[in-house]
Order: sequence, then structure tokens, then C-alpha cells
Amino acid sequence: MKKRLGIIGGGQLGMMITEAAQNLSDEISEIIVLDPTENCPAAQVGAKQIVGDFKDESAIIKLAEQSDIITYEIESGNTDVLSKLKTQIEPSPSTLSIIQDKFSQKTFLSENGLPVSEFYEITSLDDLHEKINELGLPVLLKSRRDAYDGRGNFKITSSAEIKKAYQHFEGKSLMVEKFVNFKMEVSVIAARNTNGDITTYPLVENVHKNNILNVTIAPARVSDNVIKDAEDIAKKTMEVLKGAGVFGIEMFIDHDDRILINEIAPRVHNSGHHTLQSCKTSQFEQHLRAILGLDLGNTDIIHKTVMCNILGPDGFEGKYKPVKLDKDGVYLKMYGKSVSKPQRKLGHFNIVDLSDLESIDRLLKIADGIKNSILITPLD
Repeated sequence: MKKRLGIIGGGQLGMMITEAAQNLSDEISEIIVLDPTENCPAAQVGAKQIVGDFKDESAIIKLAEQSDIITYEIESGNTDVLSKLKTQIEPSPSTLSIIQDKFSQKTFLSENGLPVSEFYEITSLDDLHEKINELGLPVLLKSRRDAYDGRGNFKITSSAEIKKAYQHFEGKSLMVEKFVNFKMEVSVIAARNTNGDITTYPLVENVHKNNILNVTIAPARVSDNVIKDAEDIAKKTMEVLKGAGVFGIEMFIDHDDRILINEIAPRVHNSGHHTLQSCKTSQFEQHLRAILGLDLGNTDIIHKTVMCNILGPDGFEGKYKPVKLDKDGVYLKMYGKSVSKPQRKLGHFNIVDLSDLESIDRLLKIADGIKNSILITPLD
């Protein structure tokens, strides 16, 4: 029997999940999204929309009444409400609750023998001073909840910044962790279906700018040993979390090639957008397969791919002219957001090595040229 799929969040991730559902039309009859923005990206590609906040109890109940299964593209769902619903929810509210709180997430990972940097809960300014004395500088002070793309992080590099950092998060639950002097940021997109089967996509290399993902390189330029270690860590993470769906597992590689988990996203992930063209099964279709209990798809990378985010430029907010690209091996995906804001994710493009002869360095040069040619300009 076909299922009605509800999604908490209707942004670009919900949009691409909705599009992927077209490949599973025998399994999914309808998609309904809960999102506060009218005509959100997912609604523009065929999803029915409930306009409401991600945490609004009545809106979540309304979504549940129209859905046979619920998933999410954002971690901000109300787990207290979700846990009371009889509707199937994947990943489970218990898995989501572990990940929503960064301190709980790190504690869970540490208790299960997974590698993370040293961290502490912070309850006062004096407590922060004490923990920094133990950790040494620099450290990262983090809001435990509702933070992404570096928002909610404050890097403290000197004792003079401690009070300022603490006051920056006034009234919020906090944690502090030792800053990792990494040589590379990487991630693994992993999937676990409701039957407990687990698969991972090959390790990718991520380059951030202003704490926002700028470029993803698939596959990562690392040794076979690092690839195996990262894959093993990702699989163990999925085993202990037990949630069904696709998860983005962000990691650091330090200068001794040791891997530390940075953060986990219980959803499809920006660093997995390359799979739309690089793999037989995209992360979006894989997520649907996982939560529906279907066999997981092939995760091999068929072609080397570089993914670049398209962000709203600083100093401009408003409607903008359409972005177009016409180049062999370049796949543009705009998210249907009518208004540009500084650093807002408006779209991405994948550069795919269709010849299998190009080097990653060559693909990166092409990507730089394309990115420099894209102008987000006001709509006349």
C-alpha cells in the first residue's frame, strides 16, 4: 500500500526529497510538508504544505493526521510532541532528541566509544573559566541547541574573550569543547533502513568559508586507511543510534590522521548533494528507501564530483535575477527561494567528471571559475 509522507521542513532538502519520491511512485502517494514559509521550496515541486512553525504542536498534529510516516529535513522538530504521536516517525524522536542537544550528542558518542574531542557542560561564567583552565586555549563555546552553519559557535582564543563569549549566549544552555587543530574536514553520508541494514557513501572532503560549507569534493583526497577508519566510525555510529534514514556525519582529520566526530545531522546533508549526479542512488532517494524499509541503493561514486554552494552575497537582500548555467558536466540546482539574504543558501552546482580523466585539482579550478561568474543581482 502506498504511504503518505510527512516532512517537518520544506526547504531545499525537503524539495529534493520530494523530487526523489518520483522514483518511488509505487511506494509514496503524497508528500505533505510543515514549513513556516508560504510556497516553500518543497511546495514548488509538488508537495502539499501546512504553513506553521516546526515546533508548533497543533501544526505537527495536523501533519500527523495527514501522514502515514513522518520524517524531517531539519532538527528543530518538537520531540515532546513527536514522541506522543502514533504515526511512524523516522528517525525516531528518541534518536532526534539525542542529536538535537549537542552536549547530549557528544556524551552519547563518548559513552559508546566513538572518538570526539574533549568537552564539558557549562553552567556559569566561573565554570567556563575553570574548564578552559583544564582544556587550554583555543576552545569552542557552543549553544547546545538550535545552531547550524557555525551559528551558535564562539571560538575563544584568549582569556580576554571569555566573558564576551559567555555573554554572547546569555540565557542559553552551553557546552565547551577543545578546539581541534584539524588538517581536513570530511563527512560520511550513512544510511540505515528500518530492517537494520547499513550502508555508507564514500568519504568526502569539505571546505568551509565563514562556517558555511563552500565546496565538497567527492571522493576525499585521503589515504585508504583514513577512508576505512571513517567508514568504520560511521557504521558504528549508525549501529548505536539505531535511527532509520540518512545521516550526515561530520568529522575532523587531525595531523596524525586520527578521526574525530564533529557533529551528526539526522537527515540528508549538504555534503551529500554531490550524490545527485555522482552516484546511482542519491542521498534523497536513499533516505526514502531507508525510512520505508526498502533495500538500500548502490552508494558507489561513479564519477568524481565537486559540489559548490551558491550563497546570497553580503550587502544585498531582496529579489534577484535568475541564475543560469550552460556547460557540459555542470548541473545547476536552484532552490526556488525568491529572496536573497547574506549567506543564505540559494542553490548549488555539481561539476561532474564525465570523462573520468580530469583531476580533482582541475575540477576545482573549473568550479572557481564558475563560482566567480555567478552574480546574484537585484531583480529590476
